[in-house]
Amino acid sequence: QAQLVESGGGLVQAGGSLRLSCAASGFSFRAVNWYRQALGKQRELVAGISSEGNTNIADSVKGRVTISRDNAENTVYLQMNSLKPEDTGVYYCNWFTTLVRQYWGQGTQVTVSS
Repeated sequence: QAQLVESGGGLVQAGGSLRLSCAASGFSFRAVNWYRQALGKQRELVAGISSEGNTNIADSVKGRVTISRDNAENTVYLQMNSLKPEDTGVYYCNWFTTLVRQYWGQGTQVTVSS
């Protein structure tokens, strides 16, 4: 059974770090994006990684966030450092198995206290 599971969210103080995981079973990998959505705001792209290993990071988190992939585990990670209260939101994994077929994770809450 194909499954996409996110984990790693939580409550952290400003300046702290979190590592989010998006683990896929039964899915091939074409690309993965991480999005976040703060309360009352639109969902925004945080970072992405392609099967070629190319990455892109949103300007709002550049220098604080890295995205990586573990091929053996079929898992994508989002390492977030120097977290700020404005990083608070629900983080979603968006997994592409082809250029057009995509799946969404259930979301994981990240809360950064000041």
